[in-house]
Amino acid sequence: MFNIISYLLFLSISSYITIDVGRRCYNAGKYYLDYLIHDANLCLTINRILLGCYYLINLGYIAINLASWDKVNSMEQLLSVTAIRIGDITLILCFLHFMNIFTLYFLRKKLTIK
Repeated sequence: MFNIISYLLFLSISSYITIDVGRRCYNAGKYYLDYLIHDANLCLTINRILLGCYYLINLGYIAINLASWDKVNSMEQLLSVTAIRIGDITLILCFLHFMNIFTLYFLRKKLTIK
């Protein structure tokens, strides 16, 4: 019973965080990409590709994460395991976000040097 509750709690919170952060990055990314690239169509295409990859990676990780859980036997363990797993998702989101920003920044610097 505790496993089902932890799965539902984890799925609902991590899915919400993933979708909300994805939407926010997509909306803010329009302006950032436009600043870096100066081509509206290319910016929109890149932004959509980044959003799609972002969702696939995170939702895939969430699904894989569910398969590797041990049996949860108490409410304390439920909260502990769920919090750790949500923290992992949050760290992955931060890493992917900064990796995209730095990659686009360095690509822009490389394009302006030529």
